[in-house]
Amino acid sequence: MPIEIERKFLVTGDDWRRLARPGRRFCQGRIADGPNGKVRIRRAGDEAFITFKGPRHGIARAEFEYPIPVADAEELLKRFCEKPLVEKTRHEVPCDGVVWEVDVYAGPEALTLAEVELERETERPPRPGWIGREVTTDPDYSNTAIARRLSR
Repeated sequence: MPIEIERKFLVTGDDWRRLARPGRRFCQGRIADGPNGKVRIRRAGDEAFITFKGPRHGIARAEFEYPIPVADAEELLKRFCEKPLVEKTRHEVPCDGVVWEVDVYAGPEALTLAEVELERETERPPRPGWIGREVTTDPDYSNTAIARRLSR
């Protein structure tokens, strides 16, 4: 079973930008979100995906992701996903042998988060100076909470 192991952090400052690769626009929405997991539709640049995520156990969870046609994703986002949708620009930021994904969210509130995907739950990657407080398990930084916060 495919497992996603990731940690999420607040980003402090703009020092990450000098290392960042060009960003890619994302738009995503939830079709379902419950105690057994969630189903997400995501348009990422000129690609699109449907993703099934199981409940989180610490920093790990089951994740199944499949490509879908962009036109289908657009229709699913429009007709079936809960609003508001989450819009962000994702930058890959290589630093100290690790590739961080820095998400800059669209909306009235400035929010920038960094995620790092890991091979093992015990892995502790080097943390650049622009990495702030960890929010991996903080419900205020789930995509659901972020969508609500940014739509105000």
